[in-house]
Amino acid sequence: QVQLAESGGGWVQPGGSLRLSCSAPERFNSGTLGWFRQAPGKERQFVAAIRFSGSSKFYSDSVKGRATISRDSARNTVYLQMTTLKPEDTAVYYCAATSRALATIHIPATYEHWGQGTQVTVSS
Repeated sequence: QVQLAESGGGWVQPGGSLRLSCSAPERFNSGTLGWFRQAPGKERQFVAAIRFSGSSKFYSDSVKGRATISRDSARNTVYLQMTTLKPEDTAVYYCAATSRALATIHIPATYEHWGQGTQVTVSS
């Protein structure tokens, strides 16, 4: 089991920004890492994903233009920078990883490894 560790969640006002981090073990250096979120009473929703090669990035329509996913290969850490946050962005954010480079990056079942989640609350 790969241990993923998220950080960077918290409370932010509408229009604000934050950066989430997801650290993976050094030995995990191929495949895809994704970010998902889950609001109370709702299904887990795809947010963004990046190939570990860094060659491809993917975003959901709900965050496109407001989110940037990036990878620091030296730290084996993936970041999700979000700006212009809205109350509807409130959710627990999870990072997930798979050793595969499948096309179904938006489906939770694609990923074998998950972090514990970090709460993001957007409110005034």
